[in-house]
Amino acid sequence: MHLTCAECGAAVRWSLADWRCPCGGSLEFTKWPSFDAKAIDPHQPGLWRYRALLPLPPEADPVTMGEGWTPLVAGQFAGLPVQWKLELLNPTGSYKDRGIAPLMTALRERGARAVVEDSSGNAGASVAAYAARAGIQATIFVPAHASPAKRAQISLYGAKVVSVPGPRIQATRAAEAALTTGVAYASHVWQPAVLAGLHTLAWEIWEQMGRRAPDWLVAPLGQGTLLLGAYRGFRALLEAKLSEHIPRLVAVQSSHCAPLHAAWVQELHHVPSVQAEPTVAEGISIEQPVRGLQLMEAIRESRGTVLTVKDEQILAAQSALAHRGLYVEPTSAVPAAALHKLGEHIEAGQTVVVPLTGSGLKGTPLTE
Repeated sequence: MHLTCAECGAAVRWSLADWRCPCGGSLEFTKWPSFDAKAIDPHQPGLWRYRALLPLPPEADPVTMGEGWTPLVAGQFAGLPVQWKLELLNPTGSYKDRGIAPLMTALRERGARAVVEDSSGNAGASVAAYAARAGIQATIFVPAHASPAKRAQISLYGAKVVSVPGPRIQATRAAEAALTTGVAYASHVWQPAVLAGLHTLAWEIWEQMGRRAPDWLVAPLGQGTLLLGAYRGFRALLEAKLSEHIPRLVAVQSSHCAPLHAAWVQELHHVPSVQAEPTVAEGISIEQPVRGLQLMEAIRESRGTVLTVKDEQILAAQSALAHRGLYVEPTSAVPAAALHKLGEHIEAGQTVVVPLTGSGLKGTPLTE
């Protein structure tokens, strides 16, 4: 597999040690298979129906637990018809499995025996589970304030859990410092195989909606890999002339940590770092997303927008979803909390898809 730096354009031959360009930029796959609907294999489980459309080593044996092909369920919220994409039904309870399964497949094929990751919870749980499945030892660096339920889940998979005091960035620095020869960085943020796996979210929605794209896609945003991966998946469909448009992307952040929103409203050409304040949406408390400029370009191209919601709105949305039978963690309720702001912009007959990214069994319990 060959990679290209998104910042300086340098070519890199992918190896276990290559998770970032020497210039500091993120890496992208150089060659992608063109999207061809005939290449979809419905006999393969979950997201692996798209195996031929992913830039993975053809000889690699998938590390899988049936991730993907989650239900798309119709509902109503804030006076709008909504299609809920139940990503909380992935094997470890979050959408992160979509990216980590292809990543662990690539890492095992390259001979990885140990990996490290930094995560507030869901990505760490996913890496721990898929590393266990692959026979790879995992060490997960988590912020000390991370959900106890998530830390317990990571530990039960057999991974070593290292709690790091201080803000979220300290866990990242600790993970990077732990990288030694033979240890791969299984980063859900930096590794391009993760983004590749997240393309499948768009392709599933397209198939489940009768081979058409929705008009709107509303998602929570921290690092933004879910939204960026989905955007690229929909763009691949557009380029293959299998869709007439890319959904309008709506990125929703917590008002307590909203760097992309700051850049959006100020019309900046960079995404500034912000000082995060405590928020119930711990999963998206990211002070400066790695792929911030790529996200801004994707949202602009789709004619989308960036919104923020307050903690009390998030908790109210979490409760309202539960009363509809959908038990999600607070971070997953973030896009639902923003739907009332979109009502005047959504025309009659337009379709709105909202990924519900994580199970409520992982996060802060609902208050009575």
